[in-house]
Amino acid sequence: MEASQDALTIYTIGHGNVTDQELLRLLANYEIKVLLDVRSVPYSQYTHQFNRELLSQTLGTAGIDYRFAGDYLGGRPKDPTCYKNGELPEGKANYLDLVDYREVAKRPWYLKAINRLLMIATEQRTILMCSEEDPYRCHRHHLVAQTLLEKDIAVVHVRANGRSEPAKVNQEPQQLSLI
Repeated sequence: MEASQDALTIYTIGHGNVTDQELLRLLANYEIKVLLDVRSVPYSQYTHQFNRELLSQTLGTAGIDYRFAGDYLGGRPKDPTCYKNGELPEGKANYLDLVDYREVAKRPWYLKAINRLLMIATEQRTILMCSEEDPYRCHRHHLVAQTLLEKDIAVVHVRANGRSEPAKVNQEPQQLSLI
């Protein structure tokens, strides 16, 4: 299935606390064929069903291709110069406030990963997955979706309740404090 970028839509989802079966139902509702995991750390202390290996297995049995892209499209870059203070955070940190997404979006490794995402998505219906259910509290909206929107690619956020909403361009992308 070949699609032009004009007609291309890329979906996003955050697994939050849904079950693996609920996630599969949501993916089926949107006819997803490829799930691109954009978590920097593809493991969960509380929702083990979304640990990388188990999730890949679950998706595979449902005919959905699992691919990991967290090293390049994740919200916790390993490069300290991608952080506003020039240092990698330690422990639990509010990455939305600390990461300089405009800087990340300029990096060759990030841009190469975006181009790879576009190649995958032109061949099969693709969804980006992170752990945060609310896209507005997640880098998948504030970084990846913003890059795609700048390229005139439609981005649709799928919510845990099954509804979807089109991503919109951030008015002030670095004003992300969540009080």
